[in-house]
Amino acid sequence: MSDPTYCGLCGEPLAEGDHAACRRLLAMEPPRFCARCRRRMKVQVVPRGWSAECVEHGVLTS
Repeated sequence: MSDPTYCGLCGEPLAEGDHAACRRLLAMEPPRFCARCRRRMKVQVVPRGWSAECVEHGVLTS
């Protein structure tokens, strides 16, 4: 996967603002936005982890 451009939690560009709080939350929660294209992802949380799917870039898993 290429370097992320957008925050996986808030969807804002990584170059804008401080995303320290987002990084802390992403340690416990799945990403909600694709870090490459900023699309909202379909997220499924199960007892043993999570999966998040971007229609353009595929599936991420915990």
